[in-house]
Amino acid sequence: MTETQKTWSETESARYRAAGHWQGVTFGTLLRQGAAGHGGRVALIDGERRWTYADLDAEADRVAGGLRGLGIGRGDRVVVQLPNSAEFVLVWFGLQRLGAVPVHAMPGHRRREIGHLVRVAGAVACVVPDRHARFDHRELMREVRAEQGPGGSLRHVVVVGDPGPDDDFVPFEALRVDPPSASGLTATDSLPAPDPGPDPDDGGADPADVALLLLSGGTTGLPKLIPRTHDDYAYNARACAQVCALDARTVYLAVLPIGFNFTFACPGVLGTLMAGGTVVVAPDPSPQTGFTLVEREGVTLTSLTPPLVPHWMDEAVSSSWDLGSLAVVQVGGARLPEDHARKLGPALGVTVQQVFGMAEGLINLTRLDDPEDLVCATQGRPVSPDDEILVVDTDGRPVPDGTAGELLTRGPYTLRGYYRAEEHNRTAFTPDGYYRSGDVVRRLPTGHLVVVGRIKDQINRGGEKIAAVEVEEELLTHPAITAAALVGVPDERWGERSVAFVVCAGAAPSAREVAAHLRERGLAGHKAPDEVVQVPGLPLTAVGKVDKAALAQGFLRP
Repeated sequence: MTETQKTWSETESARYRAAGHWQGVTFGTLLRQGAAGHGGRVALIDGERRWTYADLDAEADRVAGGLRGLGIGRGDRVVVQLPNSAEFVLVWFGLQRLGAVPVHAMPGHRRREIGHLVRVAGAVACVVPDRHARFDHRELMREVRAEQGPGGSLRHVVVVGDPGPDDDFVPFEALRVDPPSASGLTATDSLPAPDPGPDPDDGGADPADVALLLLSGGTTGLPKLIPRTHDDYAYNARACAQVCALDARTVYLAVLPIGFNFTFACPGVLGTLMAGGTVVVAPDPSPQTGFTLVEREGVTLTSLTPPLVPHWMDEAVSSSWDLGSLAVVQVGGARLPEDHARKLGPALGVTVQQVFGMAEGLINLTRLDDPEDLVCATQGRPVSPDDEILVVDTDGRPVPDGTAGELLTRGPYTLRGYYRAEEHNRTAFTPDGYYRSGDVVRRLPTGHLVVVGRIKDQINRGGEKIAAVEVEEELLTHPAITAAALVGVPDERWGERSVAFVVCAGAAPSAREVAAHLRERGLAGHKAPDEVVQVPGLPLTAVGKVDKAALAQGFLRP
């Protein structure tokens, strides 16, 4: 851990170690152990490319060697902005071999977000594709570097694909060097039993070190960084894998963005690899792509967000795909409408598992043997016996089961402080270490949680978290807009859609014009409002704040 964040007390740490939650093993060692135990088993599939556990272990050594040649080492932060591809996994484990820290950026992030991540993390490198979804990430990196200037931390840009004309952009293939010592293994090597202590090839990392930085949805504009240690994040993945009954026969299909916490460790990519299973990477989330991979690779488990569910159901009932291997479909990232939850299982012939969690830690899953009513009407219960839950009123007092209140939580994999965000940490946590989630929930006597809403001024559009204040600030830079409020309203497809209420001197710009303006300002595309509504003025509450509830009610009123 670093001096820039709070962590668990020695008493708590000892308790989590004694309970077996924290096993004192780095991700570098976990991969080495996987190669020792499952060397010839297929670990990773991307299109026609396949890696056994031994291959993946050796490739991590090669990538680590190339990164080490760039001067990257223990504790260095590296922004990884890659689409769903095997390269994300290879880079991630290569960084772990050095004790370096990947920062999980989303493919849709643009100059504003990536520049912010580089500055706050003090990132020494970024890893990006050449182009993805018709967007040139090399040009993005040129803008980020120019904005940072010569005194910034960013020293290297690694490009998967064509690095373009930039002499100092490093092609990913150039990183894949042969291991510099006998400790590096090739795919055909005879693998020794792992040492019980830390792997010497993880750059000397300690299991209590920060292993990665995830991103918060955030309500203060740009995302905050969430430090996750080797100990706590490995437990996160392992606990979810145990609830989901993962084993060496598991074939997990990564449909959602691979850097998303849900996809990567709930149980996702990491949980599957820790169980000895196989990860299949889907290049896009369409049901046609997904079902093709289910048929071809014998996929047993995948994860979706609610907006994808009706598309997957429609494709399943209208076509003749062989989905016999698919056993479980997780749905999370936003609340799944109960009607969709009841239809999904029969449509795909699967067990549905609802997931409610946060990159900050706490993960709730419905159990595979839960009654249908709990599966369809709740968002699960905590995966760890040491997850501590409080549901409190506005004065911080616990409320009875069944009563809605804010969710507070702490436990063996829930952070105690955001990275380099001391001012925010003073209000985000209680004095005794509970994280104030901002989610409003009801707890049932079974321990299952029902998500009711959020306290935070944040819109959850199909799992994409949009901080209203960030978009509002950028709306005000449009020459026609004098005041603006971004409000989330219910939507059958997305869970919520965003509506921008704007005050203008003349005619209001269209939603398309606003989207183009925000894109020019460097915001990610999903942050553009779905609808723009011109109003004569913004209503205020008694304390002078914009009354967003009144705006939403007026918009929804027939």
